[in-house]
Amino acid sequence: MIDRRAFVLAGAAGLAATATWTGAAAATAAPRTAGVAPRTPGAGLRTAAARSGAAPKSAGPAASGDRFDLNAPAVQYLREKALFNSTILQSFAFDDVNRCLYAVQLMEGGIQLPGEPGPVSGADRSAHGDLCLTKLSLSGDQLGHMYLRGFGHGASIGVEPAGRTSYIWTEADANPDSGYGMAVARFAYADGGVVDSGSGSVHKLYVVPGSTSNRPAVDMRHRRLLVQYMLDDGTYRYRVLDLDRAERGDVRPIFDIPRIGIDAAETPQGVAILGDYVYQMTGTHYTDESGDNPPSGHGNTYLTRLHLPTSQVEQRARSEAAYTLDYREPEGLAFQLGSAPRLHLGFASGAAGARKYTLYYKPRS
Repeated sequence: MIDRRAFVLAGAAGLAATATWTGAAAATAAPRTAGVAPRTPGAGLRTAAARSGAAPKSAGPAASGDRFDLNAPAVQYLREKALFNSTILQSFAFDDVNRCLYAVQLMEGGIQLPGEPGPVSGADRSAHGDLCLTKLSLSGDQLGHMYLRGFGHGASIGVEPAGRTSYIWTEADANPDSGYGMAVARFAYADGGVVDSGSGSVHKLYVVPGSTSNRPAVDMRHRRLLVQYMLDDGTYRYRVLDLDRAERGDVRPIFDIPRIGIDAAETPQGVAILGDYVYQMTGTHYTDESGDNPPSGHGNTYLTRLHLPTSQVEQRARSEAAYTLDYREPEGLAFQLGSAPRLHLGFASGAAGARKYTLYYKPRS
């Protein structure tokens, strides 16, 4: 499996049944071998969660409205807008209450933040898991930014609005050997802020202690939290949690299934959840015409829809959205909710040092 955002790390392979919120000063709890991996390949953990008292939520009557047709034509939403830093968009998420969106990228080189002895290179920022978070209007204009130190690669984020406050979910606790998150975290957006992963204002959740490549996505319609994680044997899984219980440190799963539907040669570029469905995006940036992903081929971006209760791929489709962009690299997948929900696809474009982002969406059919 090609995944430029994940490294195989040595660590505990056991899966913990519960966890607590913690800051950097608190030690990670030793994992318990709870036997989370189902015996039947591809089977989910709904019954196991019920036995543990997790009281899993059903997607209910709205389930049909959570299913998007991946063959539906994509519609342009924003085209070639700039983030606060000049690096590539990694992921994005909508705050549908406060009518804005947030996008995350690796910090660019040459920035010196408070407490740092001098400017830091982009390579060191990436290795340390330092990110730039940009707040944007729904028309793509910059409204503010934050810097996040020691969080991870920014492969997926979520937003949980509470009144006028946007709580951001990211990976956190970047592994010093890789720069990728070993936990997920929740913190309040604060314009102009610089926050460290170990700050007391950052509430970290070790969903599966010993795992890495943790990537969160939030479903505000059903109040669910999806976390991708990687075990030390290199296998990837998805764990779905009740969002409210997760905020109290309860990581008992509604579902816990293998990550499926991504071919061995593909690069994962985005994940989103709505009800009982997980949506995935894969692909790479354009090569020149003599390479294996030339612009004339309109890209190698693929979308898949997984059904959590059955742990099955329901649909797989290629997307040529934004194929006229130069460079064109798929980056991020997110839902915008409302009377007409949309599944948004993110793309990076432009020259190195002056990257832009573009969003297309698929309407619910």
